[in-house]
Amino acid sequence: MTAIAPVAWGTTYFVTHEYLPTGHPLYGAAIRALPAGILLLALCRQVPRGAWWWKSLVLGTLNMGSFFALVYLAAQLLPTSIASTIMAASPLALMLLAWAVVAERPRGLPLLGGGIGIAGVCLMLLTGTVHLNALGVLTSATAMLTSSLGYVLAKRWSAEVDVLASTSWQLVAGGLVVLPFAVVREGAPPSLDTGAVLAFAYVTVVATAVAFAVWFAGLRRLPAAAVGLVGLLNPVTGVLLGTVVAKETLTLQQTCGLALVLLGILLGQPIASSAAARLRTRPRAPGRSRAVGAESGRDTPVGRTGRTSRPGRRDAD
Repeated sequence: MTAIAPVAWGTTYFVTHEYLPTGHPLYGAAIRALPAGILLLALCRQVPRGAWWWKSLVLGTLNMGSFFALVYLAAQLLPTSIASTIMAASPLALMLLAWAVVAERPRGLPLLGGGIGIAGVCLMLLTGTVHLNALGVLTSATAMLTSSLGYVLAKRWSAEVDVLASTSWQLVAGGLVVLPFAVVREGAPPSLDTGAVLAFAYVTVVATAVAFAVWFAGLRRLPAAAVGLVGLLNPVTGVLLGTVVAKETLTLQQTCGLALVLLGILLGQPIASSAAARLRTRPRAPGRSRAVGAESGRDTPVGRTGRTSRPGRRDAD
């Protein structure tokens, strides 16, 4: 279920770049977050209590408000391949932050999976010469770091409330935080044609409400390393979307990169760690040579070796 989120997010860059109006990253964040939060709030019918007023504000700012605005801006400043490659570092950032905040020490296999996954993303996406926009790179890296911190904090506080409720509160808070800045900085809201309305509807319902609900549910039940590596399905989706929509052909380099990403995701999952632990603790069978020697020692007659078998040898063997 957690994989639903990065697959949906993998389509967001394409939808934003092709159908949403440019030059309005703050309004784009507000329009994406507020309706999704209100939709989930109508479903769960719970309001924050106590400390969750300020926790919702913190998480909403990190995971929704600032993140949506930064991602929206990065999609306008960078090619999808570069933005996705930078975001591919999020599993490693998530592991390190989880170690610091929730004491989840990163293990060898997930770290190896993160390195392999990033290498795979680079093979998939960096297939030619591109011109980098410094502001776009900084924007994408900031989005990656702020969201990773927000995810770890959400994991730390996840046991306190229902996941649907906390997701709705974050979305509403994030939208409300960014909306005043949108009014001051960008003036009137952008005019939306039919394509933009449909694109916002998709991004709001599927890539936000549904995606974040299952993502936070996954963070509650799985190690942060496992969830972070599942997030690498984001750029995989982008590449496969290009083959379907734009009729692009996967090169050998991209196919190898895709295989590496899937291997990295697998190495980070609990089932891989469990399998490795079973291999390390599996008892070894006794050596055949020793058993054969013991048998011959028990049955050796007097004369050939000049020795008789000792009475206690069999029990000792």
